[in-house]
Amino acid sequence: MLDTLDAAAVRRWCAGGLAALKRHQGEIDQLNVYPVPDGDTGTNLVLTLTSAQQALAMDLDTLPDSGPTAHGHALRLMAQGALLGARGNSGVILSQILRGFADQVAGMPAVRGRELAAALRSGTAAAYTAVSRPVEGTLLTVVAAAAAAAEGADSDDLPAVAGVAARAAAEALARTPEQLPALARAGVVDAGGRGLCVLLDALVEVLTGESTARPAPPPRAARPAATVARETGSDEYAYEVQFLLDARAEAVAGLRRALDALGDSLVVVGDGREPEGTWNVHVHVNDVGAAVEAGVAAGRPYRISVTRFADQPEPPAGPAVTGRAAVVVATGGGIAELFAAEGATVVPGNPSTGELLDAVRSTGAARVVVLPNDANTEAVASAAAREAHRFGIKVSVVPTRSPVQALAALAVRDGDRRFEDDVIAMAEAAGACRYAEVCHASREALTVAGPCRPGDVLALVEGEVHLIGTDLTDTCAAVVDRMLGGGGEMVTLLAGADAPAGLTDAVRAHVARRWPFVEVHAYPGGQPFYPLLVGIE
Repeated sequence: MLDTLDAAAVRRWCAGGLAALKRHQGEIDQLNVYPVPDGDTGTNLVLTLTSAQQALAMDLDTLPDSGPTAHGHALRLMAQGALLGARGNSGVILSQILRGFADQVAGMPAVRGRELAAALRSGTAAAYTAVSRPVEGTLLTVVAAAAAAAEGADSDDLPAVAGVAARAAAEALARTPEQLPALARAGVVDAGGRGLCVLLDALVEVLTGESTARPAPPPRAARPAATVARETGSDEYAYEVQFLLDARAEAVAGLRRALDALGDSLVVVGDGREPEGTWNVHVHVNDVGAAVEAGVAAGRPYRISVTRFADQPEPPAGPAVTGRAAVVVATGGGIAELFAAEGATVVPGNPSTGELLDAVRSTGAARVVVLPNDANTEAVASAAAREAHRFGIKVSVVPTRSPVQALAALAVRDGDRRFEDDVIAMAEAAGACRYAEVCHASREALTVAGPCRPGDVLALVEGEVHLIGTDLTDTCAAVVDRMLGGGGEMVTLLAGADAPAGLTDAVRAHVARRWPFVEVHAYPGGQPFYPLLVGIE
């Protein structure tokens, strides 16, 4: 049990909430009631919280684990990441709930039960303020119920108050069809509200150490209707426009008025910075040009996204998969051939977001896993995954850092599993594969293994220099010994374009002498700069 919400607990909540949303992603996606889908709510919430977690991870080294502002720093990073990565109405509103939450408790020395209640109330107020025409029976109603229950508990017992809030949110969610005719006609509860319930349950689990996940309310009998209204807004508007905007608050006030006159489902949320902040703008309109021009008049719009509702695919009737594929980033002809033999679509190294997106779309699959094979490409892959959603494609990025990890991931791929379970299995296989790279030093440097000079042989294990040598073959053998010292049953060797003849044969022979029960697989990789890549499984 935790008495207070500290920075470490915030990180666990973000990670646990994201994992829970991914588990419930398909279920939440199926709760959409639009005649043509306005994006998938479950997917949008996953993308939003993924961005929040990335913001926390990128600033992990500077995030204090203790002190009166540690939790506030963590919550503000989480809220800022959610704002910049928010997708769809629910994602934008969730980012504002998190911002209000962070603003309320950032300066408090401790977050206990009463502070949590105040944070939920602040988040509720921020969410209602952000929406130009609030609609009850939505995510707004659910968060308001959670805040009211937390305040009514009137206690400093943090786990107890969180539990009360989560239960109240679930009860409010079950009532949403009584408040919104579109939900009643479709026989479903509000999708965004369901996502919030998943996040609150994840918070309770972090605070108590016990799983409190509860199923969604059972579906109600759908009421027949001649037409189905959108949950938020009229079907008179054909386009969803969304963009980030750098602007002053006074300019945004005029933007709200201009967009409100153009359409509906208007949500404008900011990060709270003064005098100029970043704002996430979402609106449904018919005149896309006028909406973008209003953004230009207010400040600097970017990441402009336009979705035509009529072009969006109908949601699937059930859980059946309509096709899946893998896209892999590869540098080196031999490596590309290995991936192609595994049935993957191969993209040359250091691709742009557009190139990765084109590759994803070229597969023709509804569900695609992307293996970036490089830390720098991972962010590009995540951006491409977000963009792919606009085309009705669900993309999961397995954060591989080396081609040997991607080979391990592809080896366990199973089309008979649920896509989400298959992605988890691939990620686990990739994570269990330790990797190393051997290259020549290009300049003098001081490394954790000591100083090196140009031409020295460097062996990097998972990105960090572990060995410095003068002989390539000896250093390659030594790094394999060091890695197998930590366990392993199979070694994969990928020879680079500049590898001398017989390098992998020499390493294979060394392993056979020193580690006779270890299996070795060697391939011509053709990668530049690195004479040898090593994988240990």
